[in-house]
Amino acid sequence: MTVTVAEPTRQIRIDHVSAVYTAARVAREVAAGAGLPEVLAERAAVIASELAGNIDKHATDGAVFVQRSLAGSGVDVYAVDSGPGMADLEYWRIDGHSTTATLGTGLGAVGRLATEFRIRSAAGSGTVAAARTLVTGTNAAAVAHVRLAREGEDRCGDGLALACVPGVRTIAVVDGLGHGPAAGDAAVAAIDVFHRDPGRPLRDHLTTMHRSLRQTRGAAVALARISDGLLEFCGVGNIGGLVLMPGETRPLLSMPGIVGFTLPDAHVRTVSLPEHHLVVLHTDGIGNGWRGAAPLGPLPAPALLAADLAHRHRDPLDDATLLVVGSGTGKP
Repeated sequence: MTVTVAEPTRQIRIDHVSAVYTAARVAREVAAGAGLPEVLAERAAVIASELAGNIDKHATDGAVFVQRSLAGSGVDVYAVDSGPGMADLEYWRIDGHSTTATLGTGLGAVGRLATEFRIRSAAGSGTVAAARTLVTGTNAAAVAHVRLAREGEDRCGDGLALACVPGVRTIAVVDGLGHGPAAGDAAVAAIDVFHRDPGRPLRDHLTTMHRSLRQTRGAAVALARISDGLLEFCGVGNIGGLVLMPGETRPLLSMPGIVGFTLPDAHVRTVSLPEHHLVVLHTDGIGNGWRGAAPLGPLPAPALLAADLAHRHRDPLDDATLLVVGSGTGKP
């Protein structure tokens, strides 16, 4: 079984040309921290530079997000803006059409260098792009996330972990009460419990976390397991989510309570999943205003949805964590 604990996401607001160079530097740093070879670190840096440069020259209200990937050994780069968009997206994806004065060659270079590249854009509605660089031999997975600290703080009070065996994914999303170091300690304690035995029943996870968090300020916790076309969900506190399906959404509601203080008799809900679906879980640092019809189309790629929600629906005064899991492998 592979268990991956999400590292914090780095956000770079693209409000000056110097932010383009910052995005490239951060991508190198994240790649080095993930143990990627230098050639892949440089690819990630070029990708971040191209996407950030495009925002700087053509868009407004833009940001780049850089993080270690939950899909495998690699780096994710998301770019979102509220600019004019691109009416002829395929033209700009042709290698050699550079939209900025960077050392790369525009969106074509991003598509060529990235293991996986997704982009949505339309005239008047801005652009959302997501590029993933993975170590050779790593299978891309239809998983995307963000984990952001409250603006102005270094420590994130949320936690996120994903455990995988063939055919089964088990997820833990944690929101320590409040924000800052004390919230972070509570989140770490809950994730440590999950990491020790991720395959145990979901209700057993909650019981064990409840005991472990008694000396902390407590946390909200949501747990999910996806296997054989079924989703099991069990949550306590202010973490919820929903299942997006073609033409339908199903909410995933947590029970009131605080793990570590007042643990209710949380029930495990089971949802049948169709062939095409997205499972979205998030803390309350991501607002609920996006719910309903899925943004970016009926069933967007997980990375595009994660990027869009992080940029347009995040509360900067709170920690914000979300995970999007889709059907399939996530390969282009």
